[in-house]
Amino acid sequence: MDNVLIVVEDMEAVKAFFTELGMELEGETTVEGDWADRVIGLSGVRADIAIMRTPDGHGRVELSKFHTPPPIKSVPESASNTLGIGRIMFAVEDIDEVVQRLQKKGAKLVGEIVQYQDIYRLCYLRGPEGIIIGLAEQLGK
Repeated sequence: MDNVLIVVEDMEAVKAFFTELGMELEGETTVEGDWADRVIGLSGVRADIAIMRTPDGHGRVELSKFHTPPPIKSVPESASNTLGIGRIMFAVEDIDEVVQRLQKKGAKLVGEIVQYQDIYRLCYLRGPEGIIIGLAEQLGK
């Protein structure tokens, strides 16, 4: 997998959220023109793109802010069982510390932090623009 795309309205807030999670900005650009229209099947595309890279360099999230055509709003605060990409899961070393940092950036727990057997501590958080991420802390490494 190369990356996961998230369409956003407030690029700066979402970049700050993923930066707080430990991701790094790999690059930014604006895409537009015939090739962009043809690849995504829309007309008149102009969008800002930011690529966020995981600390290990193996995963990326592409953030895209469409100027034209305007973005289409989805159901706000959708539930975790909504069809489509429900969340992106990140491995963390200290789930409590990461949750506290993200809550300072406005993230809210969807449920609660739970332990799955003696293997993981897990939780879901809702960040800016309703983005749901999961955190997984492996136990007994």
